[in-house]
Amino acid sequence: MLGYLVLDDGTVYKGSIFGAEKSISGEIVFQTGMVGYPESLTDPSYHAQILVLTYPLIGNYGVGPEERDEHGILKWFESECIWAAGLVVGELSEQYSHWSSSRSLSDWLKSSGIPGIQGIDTRDLTKRIRSKKNGCLGKIVIEGTPLQDIKFIDPNIRNLVAEEVKTYNPKGSSKILFFVDCGMKNNQLRCLVQRGAAVHVVP
Repeated sequence: MLGYLVLDDGTVYKGSIFGAEKSISGEIVFQTGMVGYPESLTDPSYHAQILVLTYPLIGNYGVGPEERDEHGILKWFESECIWAAGLVVGELSEQYSHWSSSRSLSDWLKSSGIPGIQGIDTRDLTKRIRSKKNGCLGKIVIEGTPLQDIKFIDPNIRNLVAEEVKTYNPKGSSKILFFVDCGMKNNQLRCLVQRGAAVHVVP
């Protein structure tokens, strides 16, 4: 399916939709890492943002299973779900290979209701994002939907907090910590409980 990435300055990129076939909008941000897309997509700091990955080929090692460590924390992800609103890549690898992979990136996005778009000049897009002093809003629009029907949304006006209290390592003996969740990553939590702390994550 064809789709479009539209910026708030009127720039339009044409590409192919993968993952969920739906239109979304949000702030566009980029990430330059060569690996780590499962961690990035589940990073709460990307909540409601459209994530651009600048590395030219994405998806070649698939996505790992939802395995948990001895404290009940997911091993391969930074949180319990994908927080990014959408994904933008130059080229999506349809084939994946890794000893821990259980599914493709496209299948994972589809099952999570997250759209992606490939075939985008991410180099040019990143230069445009960096040139904007106040951030860049954008939207992914699937073919057949009028571009003007999808409104630009700024996720920065929304709060990102936990909705309920959760306790990890309740028998921890070194310290008792209260962690106010403003976008906590699993690895931050893991580092605390591995040091023997009992951690209460609160809204």
